[in-house]
Amino acid sequence: MQKYEDLIYETRNGAATITINRPERMNALRTKTFVELLEAVHCAAWDKEVRAIVLTGAGSRAFCVGGDTGEKKNNRVARGIIGVPLEELHSALRDAPKPTIAKVRGFAIGGGNVLATVCDLTIAAKGAVFGQVGPKVGSVDPGWGTAYLSRIIGEKKAREIWFMCRRYTADEALAMGLVNKVVPDEELDAQVELWCQEIKDKSPTALAIAKRSFNADSENIRGIGALGFQAVALYYGTEEQKEQSASFAEKRRPVHSR
Repeated sequence: MQKYEDLIYETRNGAATITINRPERMNALRTKTFVELLEAVHCAAWDKEVRAIVLTGAGSRAFCVGGDTGEKKNNRVARGIIGVPLEELHSALRDAPKPTIAKVRGFAIGGGNVLATVCDLTIAAKGAVFGQVGPKVGSVDPGWGTAYLSRIIGEKKAREIWFMCRRYTADEALAMGLVNKVVPDEELDAQVELWCQEIKDKSPTALAIAKRSFNADSENIRGIGALGFQAVALYYGTEEQKEQSASFAEKRRPVHSR
């Protein structure tokens, strides 16, 4: 078992489970969390005993609600275009030569919704809630979270999610193709374990080839995302972004000059 401060990493029966362990913050991602997640995904990806990777959140309230609002985005100093290795984390989940499964219980909002999108498969508890919040708080994911999302659920619905920042039930997410299966909350763990065991019975090389082939069709989004995050890094230093973030925290309407 690997030791982390913000995560729980464990392997059992051929599956590695990476649990974001910040339930008091609804599993929001601070800089340390991003760094540890990247390391954990790489560890599981290249462990020959691991046949599937499960990403989840501790507790029942949230899978992940995205970046921790306690950290100012323009003050992040870790590696990565926006100060955290976000683009590396998304790439690591895609590049892992084995299926990745998002096990969603509670809220999957903002960056948490993007993580569920990037994973190969998503299994949700009946009480799970999905949605975006970026434009409400002064942020956006210009790569996998937008362009790839539209590949999964279609342009119209993807634009609605980002432009309106509404919440969607697990059943609504299933209907739009954002998740693969919805089960009662108390059956989520058993269902994910069942899927992992079914994966374990398949040829690991064939699965790796299939995943590479799926990825090839949308690989151009990696370049789009890198370009987009350069723009986002500049955006984080603007007065507009600061006002949007402040208005959300202060629960008031933002005031913009245009």
